[in-house]
Amino acid sequence: MRFQPGPGWRDGIEGAPWAPSAARDALRLRAWLNRLVREFFHAREVLEVETPILSAAGNTEPNIDGFRARFSGHVGAGTPLRWLRTSPEYPLKRLLAAGLGDCYELGRVFRNGEAGGRHNPEFTMLEWYRTGWDHLRLADEVVELVQQALALVGRRAEVLSTTYRELFLQGAGVDPFAATDVQLQAPLRGVAIDGQGLSRDDWLDLLMTHRIQPDFPADRITVVHDWPASQCALAKIRQPVAGFGEPAVAERFELYLGRFELANGYHELVDAAEQRTRFQRDNRVRAGRGAVQPPLDEHLLAALDAGLPGCAGVALGIERLLMAMLGTERIAEVLAFDFARA
Repeated sequence: MRFQPGPGWRDGIEGAPWAPSAARDALRLRAWLNRLVREFFHAREVLEVETPILSAAGNTEPNIDGFRARFSGHVGAGTPLRWLRTSPEYPLKRLLAAGLGDCYELGRVFRNGEAGGRHNPEFTMLEWYRTGWDHLRLADEVVELVQQALALVGRRAEVLSTTYRELFLQGAGVDPFAATDVQLQAPLRGVAIDGQGLSRDDWLDLLMTHRIQPDFPADRITVVHDWPASQCALAKIRQPVAGFGEPAVAERFELYLGRFELANGYHELVDAAEQRTRFQRDNRVRAGRGAVQPPLDEHLLAALDAGLPGCAGVALGIERLLMAMLGTERIAEVLAFDFARA
C-alpha cells in the first residue's frame, strides 16, 4: 500500500484566515496513517480502547503543564476540577491491571504552553502496552510500525540502536554518567543558554537537543535506550551488577526518525509505593518553581497496588511522524487547523 497524492484545495482559498493550515494531501496522508495503525494492531491482536479525556488527576511531570476545566453540574457527580489529559497512560494502565491485556489508544492529548513551529497545544498521540515485554522488545515493534509508515510515502530508513552512554560518548565526547557538570557544559560553549538554575539533567537534555540530535541522518531511525536513572519517569530502574562499576539505568528508550523525536517508551514501573514517591518528588520540584501541583492519580496508584502485570509501554506523536514523512519542520502543515486557526 502506497499513498497516492490527489488534487489540492479549490482555487481562491490559499491564505484565507478561515482556510486549513495543512495541504489536502497532508490530511489524506493522516487518514492513511490512521488506517495503517489500526490494521497494524488488529493483525497483532492489540485491542483499541477509548479512555477519558477529562480526569480528576493531573500529570505531575515538572516539564509538562496541563489544561484545567471546571464541571458545573451537581456536586455528587465527582470532583468538579478536571484536567485535560496529557497522555492516556494512567487509564490504560488501569485497564491492564484489570486484566484487559495488550491495548492501545489513538487520540487527542493536550499540553498547555506548547505552541510553536513543532508544537501545538492539542495533538494526536498513539500509546500502547504489551504485557510480558521489556522496553527493548517494544522498541523493535515501534521500528516496525515506523518503517511501515514510511513505506506509505516510498521510503525506508536504516536503524541504529545504541545506549544513551554510547551516544553521548560518540556524539559529544562526554560520559553522561561520569562527567562533571563543567565537562557537560563544555561542548555547549558558543550556544546562547541562560544556565541559571539548570540541573545536571537539564544540561544533558541541552547536549542532546543542541549537539547530538541535530546530526542524526534524515533517513535513519535512532533508538536510544538505558537512560540515566534520574530520568526514569515511569520506568523501572535496573541496578548495576556488583563489581562491574556500571551505573544504574532507567529501562527506557526514545526513538528518533532523523532529527524528530517520535516516541518515548518504558519497561513500566509496577511498584505503587515507588510510583507515589516519584509523583510526590515531581510535585516538590513544581512547588519550588511556583507551579501548580496537580492532585496525584489515586486510581492509578490503587491499580498498581492491586497488581499491574509486567509490561512495556510507549507513546508516539502522530504529528511528529507525519512531519518526518513529509519532510516539514512545521506542525501546522500536518494539522487541519493549527492553534492559531482553531
